Amino acid sequence: MAADHHHPAELAPIEARVAAIESVLIENGILDIAAVDAVVAHVEHNFGPMNGARVVARAWSDPAYREQLLDDATAAIDALGFGGPQGEHMIVVENTAAVHNLVVCTLCSCYPWPTLGLPPKWYKEPPYRARAVREPRKLLAEMGTVVPDDVEIQVWDSSSEARYLVLPMRPASTDEMSEDELAGLVTRDSMIGVQRL
Repeated sequence: MAADHHHPAELAPIEARVAAIESVLIENGILDIAAVDAVVAHVEHNFGPMNGARVVARAWSDPAYREQLLDDATAAIDALGFGGPQGEHMIVVENTAAVHNLVVCTLCSCYPWPTLGLPPKWYKEPPYRARAVREPRKLLAEMGTVVPDDVEIQVWDSSSEARYLVLPMRPASTDEMSEDELAGLVTRDSMIGVQRL
């Protein structure tokens, strides 16, 4: 046998179970793999932080849109085509030189999927959920974001009734940037409040 002969890696037990279930569902006509692929493609291309970044960039570029976003975030976000399930009842909170906002869901993992995509694993973990409320400044510092002592930290608890998105402060020296260029600066973590731009 040749030394460069390729052998696929053995599936982990959970992967083998998923593959077996998928196979049975396909064989019995319950699961259409093309439909699953279409859903995955839809989520990859139509949900995610790139949508939230577009919302933030528009707010940075258009003062009227910024006011609308802060007044009625659900409608303003929907106007850009990023509404839908898990994106109802949106509230946008704005970071300023005096206030830094942090979003958490203390009960589970309520999260605005249309604008931020799927939540990161740490967002759903009990230590983040507890410490974001109890010791937000220390938690942020451990995550690499040092918030000066003279800046107030406000913590917002997302729920099924209201999901929050942070409008980060616009970085300095970006006045000449286009909306597309500005969107490229925005990160998922800055819209949760665990990162400052």
